[in-house]
Amino acid sequence: MDEEGRRITDAWLIDHDGVTRKGDFILNSNGSYSTSKGDEDVIETIDGSNRLITRSFQNWHTHLAMTLNRGMGEGLPLMEWLEKSIFPVEKNLTPELIEIGTRAAAAEMIATGTTFACDMYFHTETIGNTLAESGVRAILCGPVTDGLTPNYEEGSGDALRHMESLIKGEGPRPGRIEYGIGTHSVYVCDEEILHKASDLAKKTECTLQIHTSETRKEVADCHAETGMYPIEYLDSLDYFTDGTTVCAHCGWVTKKEMRILAGHDAHAVHCPTSNQKLACGGTMSYPAMKDAQVDVRLGTDGSASNNSLDMRAEAKAASLVQKHDHWDARVLDPLETWQLATKDSKDWITWNLDDIRMRPFGRDGRRLLANVLYSGGSVLDVFVDGEALRRNGVTLTLDEKAAAEAIEVAATDYYSEI
Repeated sequence: MDEEGRRITDAWLIDHDGVTRKGDFILNSNGSYSTSKGDEDVIETIDGSNRLITRSFQNWHTHLAMTLNRGMGEGLPLMEWLEKSIFPVEKNLTPELIEIGTRAAAAEMIATGTTFACDMYFHTETIGNTLAESGVRAILCGPVTDGLTPNYEEGSGDALRHMESLIKGEGPRPGRIEYGIGTHSVYVCDEEILHKASDLAKKTECTLQIHTSETRKEVADCHAETGMYPIEYLDSLDYFTDGTTVCAHCGWVTKKEMRILAGHDAHAVHCPTSNQKLACGGTMSYPAMKDAQVDVRLGTDGSASNNSLDMRAEAKAASLVQKHDHWDARVLDPLETWQLATKDSKDWITWNLDDIRMRPFGRDGRRLLANVLYSGGSVLDVFVDGEALRRNGVTLTLDEKAAAEAIEVAATDYYSEI
């Protein structure tokens, strides 16, 4: 990609610091920006009079191909939802279904301003190839438990060997797509697979992802069996890889466990919509995590348990549930919520200021950040490494209409027996 940037004139801009700026800007392909003097060599000049430029959203826990499951199993608690609506169909997953579900997910990500996902799902190589075509960034943590993985026989060890080959090999789009390891949970993975997965993650320095302390039952069962809560138990196994472990949910954790997470610089991912929809009974305590200096991220979980991959909506849900649960309107104010939802983003998106939901933006644009997070809006442009994935409200790297039509047919077939 050419190192020249794009000039956007007469636009508003909000970076990670939350400060609202107005002017002519150059968005550089390396993710930086500068004020335009008007005479730079650029790829193109965009009229920004109806645009707000911001960083993109980052989705730190999801199951992208589960767009195939969206809208099924509604109104069921977690275990009944899994046993009646998810597990019965997952045994029939094919690479073709995964490709269709992933492409639909990528279309939704781009259309709603998300350029990164930390995913955990089956047929990981297919997911990687599909996302590479779309242009988004991703860490793809493939399951390593043989029996759960549709294409590997239980006890064969093939799932772990396959992920090792993907991690060590050249990915479909270096710099944007990388592979990691997914250990589902302490109630699915036995000690042997947890040890092997952790050892491989340490050896290859890849990301290691796990669902942790999502429900009260999970926590109670783990304590009954091991005398420890899930994060304590994982720590006793020397599971954590410092700085590269992603722990999704963390809704039922003790302060001791928070200190363990902080000590390993683990990423604890808040998934408020999924936790509330499945009535998990608890959501992450953000103030306590913050006090313990845990690195908190934000994620949607999959479309099956959220119905949406819209990170703007997830940011709003996180802010509201934390205010509600802690009886404190100051918790996760717009700036802190913004920084949580866009943490580490190197990419740029633009919002349509002609969308009535973005008005009024007030004197000096002081209402814009709150409007984006709490009111919603439409994404006009998405730029990753200087590449335009979306321009003027149209996604360029995939056919959104074709993706919608394909998943309609595939989902009908996928659920033909239910």
